[in-house]
Amino acid sequence: QVQLVESGGGLVQAGDSLRLSCATSERTFSSYTMGWFRRAPGKERDFVAAIRWIGDSTDYADSVKGRFTISRDNAKNTVYLQMNSLKPEDTAVYYCAAQKYGSVRSREYHYWGQGTEVTVVS
Repeated sequence: QVQLVESGGGLVQAGDSLRLSCATSERTFSSYTMGWFRRAPGKERDFVAAIRWIGDSTDYADSVKGRFTISRDNAKNTVYLQMNSLKPEDTAVYYCAAQKYGSVRSREYHYWGQGTEVTVVS
């Protein structure tokens, strides 16, 4: 069982930046493709970004392209989501997820964190 712990959420103004982190103690972290998803109030969970296990490929939802950047530090067993130019519509609970040796195009994740809340006010 891979345990994922998100952090870095908070309340910010529109236009501000936040960096989310997702850490795990999983020793084989470098073999997992990592993704970020979000669930806005009253809506379904949506894909945000993914980074391949080897770190050579990423994928983004159209709504965040050019504003969000996913990265990973395999030495720290951590994946990050840098969020810039935040908008009120980015308000959601953000979840990280893991799939072993997955493609960044796949949405079939096996392990999920508990989420961290991001609120963007105008």
